[in-house]
Amino acid sequence: MEALSFQSLLQLPSTLRTPSYVEKEQPKNTVAKNLDERLHSPTAKRLPRRLLLQFMGFCPILSHPVSAAPMPEMKEPQVIRTLKLPSGVRIQEIVEGQGSAANEGDLVEINYVCRRTNGYFVHSTVDQFSGESTPVILPLDEKQIIAGLKEVLVGMRIGGKRRALIPPYVGYINENLKPIPEEFGPRRSLLSHVNEPLIFEVQLLKVL
Repeated sequence: MEALSFQSLLQLPSTLRTPSYVEKEQPKNTVAKNLDERLHSPTAKRLPRRLLLQFMGFCPILSHPVSAAPMPEMKEPQVIRTLKLPSGVRIQEIVEGQGSAANEGDLVEINYVCRRTNGYFVHSTVDQFSGESTPVILPLDEKQIIAGLKEVLVGMRIGGKRRALIPPYVGYINENLKPIPEEFGPRRSLLSHVNEPLIFEVQLLKVL
């Protein structure tokens, strides 16, 4: 059989140029009618609802509430209570001691760190680098130590630690009051801040 030219193909009836599968294509309204009949057939009604939802794209897990894991119990943060004395001194109990309590007139051995209210270091009996300490012995007497620090120490127990804000009028009102460093540099640094509130963190080591 001779091959047909391109021009001859154009002149053939359209039924010859159309693939056979197109002839079998049903009109759109017929397809819609058949689909409607299938959806409303008794077989479709017997289809379980869950399978129908899965077919439509719904995930079964969404139809059930998600049971979340119980939240862990939140513990309240430890609150450090601040005690304000009539003199204006504010005291925070950091560690409550277990030994004997210091009373007015006693000799006590303590370690301390003194800072300005902005956190600037002023003086300490504990070396910041080595951690070695050189405790001082103080009499709980307002004529020999700053009055604010005496109020902090009275009532403390051995092993206790307190932080206190000491106003200048119960602080270094004169240069002879303790505690004060013996070295010239640290002494001068401390005395340059006597007109401002100072923060003392003290630890009671012994009651002598």
